[in-house]
Amino acid sequence: MVLHLPMHTEILPPEEGEPEGCVQCQEGRKLVLFVTGKCHWGCDYCPLSENRRETPDMFANERRCSTWEEVIEEGRAMKATGTGITGGDPMLDAERSVEAIKQLKQAFGEEHHIHLYTSIPFKLEWVEKLATAGLDELRFHLLDGTTKQYEEVIHAANDAGINVGIELPCEPDKEDSLFALLEQLDQLPVQFLNLNELEITTGNQENMDVRGFNLSGGLSAAAEGSLELGIRLKEAAKDKSFHLKFCTAS
Repeated sequence: MVLHLPMHTEILPPEEGEPEGCVQCQEGRKLVLFVTGKCHWGCDYCPLSENRRETPDMFANERRCSTWEEVIEEGRAMKATGTGITGGDPMLDAERSVEAIKQLKQAFGEEHHIHLYTSIPFKLEWVEKLATAGLDELRFHLLDGTTKQYEEVIHAANDAGINVGIELPCEPDKEDSLFALLEQLDQLPVQFLNLNELEITTGNQENMDVRGFNLSGGLSAAAEGSLELGIRLKEAAKDKSFHLKFCTAS
């Protein structure tokens, strides 16, 4: 018997308003730079494997790196046109994150697009440092699902010329708070909201079981109900001042 597995090779054209970081990622042009595994938040849906959690080590894609030269080498090997800086929480090692931006811009040029994720509503002095280093895009993961403690730094980053957005998992049991978030973001200078289809992984399966989430079926690691909620949220955000992108797990 021959087993035929579905193949998904088509790269869809970017949506209008889609952030550059997403466009390059979908096209396979983004280096993923894991600057630190440090993270204080303990989110129960965190998909990180145990060998990455709390590690001080740095990874470029899957390559463990101890020098910037190794990071640059990995970027050149894949012909990266941009980099996503992630963790852990990169702003728990803010000095390394700023240095990463400087090194990448120096090696690949100012056109090399860099975005950074963080959950921290950090001090405004770091906005200037990130902007001066050349950060193009800043993505906040809202710890409590609301913008209240992030509004000052969102405004400051936008004023500094950094493209600002929000990135969250689309949790099926957070429907009310996610719809409320659409209204909050409509009042702020954010350019996009990225909702990631919630995934059940070896790193979070036990926690997802406790919350009653099941796999949606097929070959996907997606949680049941996440896609359906994402579709409803995208429809509700059609006339908002920001772009909502739903990123599927498969």
